[in-house]
Amino acid sequence: MEDNALTLKLLLTGVIAAGSAVWGWFGWLVVLWCCTMVMDYLTGSLAAMKEGRWSSAVAREGLWHKGGMILIVLTAALTDAAITLILRSGVVKFPFDSSVMVSVIVLAWYTLTELGSMIENASKLTDKVPPWLLRLLAVAAKTVDHAGEALAGEDLPSRQDLPSRRDLPPGRDPKNKGGGDDAQQP
Repeated sequence: MEDNALTLKLLLTGVIAAGSAVWGWFGWLVVLWCCTMVMDYLTGSLAAMKEGRWSSAVAREGLWHKGGMILIVLTAALTDAAITLILRSGVVKFPFDSSVMVSVIVLAWYTLTELGSMIENASKLTDKVPPWLLRLLAVAAKTVDHAGEALAGEDLPSRQDLPSRRDLPPGRDPKNKGGGDDAQQP
């Protein structure tokens, strides 16, 4: 039995060391974010159960929300890869500091958001939440927001300023491969 425990410890240590060698601190940030997502889901479910309002539909909606977050983080990682490849080509220079990884800022933002949500959920389970903890998370979240805003720059268009498919004239929707007039589609 003792040999099995030692083997398990060695295996776990080897896996953690290999993961650290491959991913470094970035991998640990991803692990931390994944842990906060799971903990937020669990604390939200516990708070809802305590209040007698747990619903599988609401829980399922929470899982869809987590899935959307995963897609945004993957998109940020692909953005990092695309920016790096474009910069290495030497053809384009971006108007922002390319040494900052977009995915790190997105992961930090989501991690802090999940931590805040966990505190909100936990406050439904107990009335003792250190007020300075909430302020600390708010300051950290605001700092990450400022870093993201600084990276994007003030002169870059916001999402609201970018054209959408709705702005295209009838018949110009690139997703409509049939060639017909797409203005009549809902």
